[in-house]
Amino acid sequence: MQNWRIKLSLFLNYFVFAILLNSVGTVILQVQNNYGVTQGAASVLEAFKDLSIAVVSFLVSSYITRIGYKNAMLIALGFVTAVCFVMPFTGSFLTTKLLFAAVGSGFALIKMSVYSTIGLVTKDEKEHISLMNFIESFFMIGILTGYFIFSSFVDSSHPQSTAWLQVYYLLGSISLLAFLLLLSAPLDESSVKNTETKSMVADFGKMFELVAAPIVLVFIFCAFFYVLIEQSIMSWLPTFNNKVLNLPAALSIQMASILAGSTALGRFLAGVLLKKFNWFTVLSCCVVLAAALVLVAIPLAKNVPAHPITGWGDAPLAAFIFPLIGLLIAPIYPAVNSVILSTLPVQKHGLMSGLIIIFSALGGTTGSIITGHIFESYGGETAFYFSLVPMAILITCLFFFRRLQKKIKQA
Repeated sequence: MQNWRIKLSLFLNYFVFAILLNSVGTVILQVQNNYGVTQGAASVLEAFKDLSIAVVSFLVSSYITRIGYKNAMLIALGFVTAVCFVMPFTGSFLTTKLLFAAVGSGFALIKMSVYSTIGLVTKDEKEHISLMNFIESFFMIGILTGYFIFSSFVDSSHPQSTAWLQVYYLLGSISLLAFLLLLSAPLDESSVKNTETKSMVADFGKMFELVAAPIVLVFIFCAFFYVLIEQSIMSWLPTFNNKVLNLPAALSIQMASILAGSTALGRFLAGVLLKKFNWFTVLSCCVVLAAALVLVAIPLAKNVPAHPITGWGDAPLAAFIFPLIGLLIAPIYPAVNSVILSTLPVQKHGLMSGLIIIFSALGGTTGSIITGHIFESYGGETAFYFSLVPMAILITCLFFFRRLQKKIKQA
């Protein structure tokens, strides 16, 4: 298989950052127990993660080819490896914020490089959209794995114990392995290095020029509202399980893994479905069915058993049903990303990847903070009903995105 080593490296890089980035839901629950912060205050962890992604993406995306995709990924992995090994010694709410800022900064480099590298190692649009979905599904497997890794370090009988911080030694070791694999993987970047301009001002000008294109502008709204939906659910699901469904902390984290598992499965299935059916038909059906699931699943949260819940066997039905929303929303993000990237020439993939990351990060921060404050003021059920609003906006944006893509293809 051609380029197998660099492709394997892309999968492992995404796996590492999936665990670290999406541990934010778990950590939000733990900082409430360990440091006595409120739900509203804990929601800022998402901002430290996502705003650092947005800022670094904005500053770097216009000249990522100057750094080199491989070099950028090596820098990110090396930096995060060091931060993980330091974290157990410095645990506090402040250092937790700084951890997510560091992880977010590293992920900005990783995601820009991974998205851009896909265009270098695939031959056509079908191979591009297929590899994109498989890489994104592996990202979800990383999230799924992360829930079980973190929950194994959490002591439910002593909620205020900080022993869970030892997990960062394991994560630092995985990151170091990813660094060494990438270091040994060859990547030919000559086709993009030859197209870079000499002026950084001109590079930033190209980014704003790209944003002005109608199809890119509509795509940005699609990405923003999708991630707003995904992160508002993913970041607050462990807290929902703990505070609304009354599950123990470790079990709350473990059962949130159903969301990651269903999302991973959804992206694997999408890799098959999107080869046979029109992407707009698949995605619009996904949004409608996801909204229906919210209306069916959230009322089940009222039927919480009165007896103490000790394991998966006696958990309420809502803890199993609602996370299946991941199966339905899963195909949306990688599909629209692939459509916009395969519509643009390969020389613009670095800039476009930067824009994807920036607006995805802003969507994630917005969703988590809004959900956190609704959760604190009106309860977890109302907070998750809120997802219906961005779903309605998203399906409208997808409709216009499809129309613009058709016009470009016809032209």
